[in-house]
Amino acid sequence: MIEGAPLTVSELTRLVRESLEIEFSRVIVEGEIANLKIPSSGHVYFTLKDESAQIAAVLFRAAVRFLKFRPADGLKVVCRGRLTVYEPRGTYQVIVETMDPCGRGALQLAFEQVKKRLAAEGLFDEGRKRPLPFLPIRVGVITS
Repeated sequence: MIEGAPLTVSELTRLVRESLEIEFSRVIVEGEIANLKIPSSGHVYFTLKDESAQIAAVLFRAAVRFLKFRPADGLKVVCRGRLTVYEPRGTYQVIVETMDPCGRGALQLAFEQVKKRLAAEGLFDEGRKRPLPFLPIRVGVITS
């Protein structure tokens, strides 16, 4: 180790952060969401865990807008982001930039969540449905 004057806690934490951010500037990690918290700030805080380890993770509000599913405890996901140290506590965490459900049924999960949200808005109610005419007068085609 280094001989000479001792480092302060802040100096050591800063050195660890700099080393981690250089070595792990981009990471892809798979795990299960636990301890999910979404405060009024709109950020998403959670623990990413597997059978033998866990790591803190944060998904900032700007990235939350691009999610195609709603994160939930127990959901297995693949996160892409970067590793950093949160200096006030001296803990390391993953700053998640993108997150996708993984495993079989990931698309099905996203579909079911959208369907549930639309049903809650009443978009599938029978009262909203209109009968189709026997012979339509006009037909519209919408493409992307």
